[in-house]
Amino acid sequence: MGLDIRLPIGMLFTIFGIMLIAFGVFSSPALYVQSLGININLNWGVILLIFGLIMLFLGARAMFFTPHAPETPSPEGREPRH
Repeated sequence: MGLDIRLPIGMLFTIFGIMLIAFGVFSSPALYVQSLGININLNWGVILLIFGLIMLFLGARAMFFTPHAPETPSPEGREPRH
């Protein structure tokens, strides 16, 4: 079946989003004076988290709801011809 690229991308963006949200929540407000008081780390953390969760959802949906092709028997499992 193979690995759907949306799963590792979703995990990566989800982890980065959580890290940015945590940094935005616990950082000093003086850090955001240059950006007119906008907590850009918190805002982008939420955006990355949402994107990561969407990618995880789409990857999981494809993995669980896509019908799989039946496996073909291997040549070793067949009886030899005489």
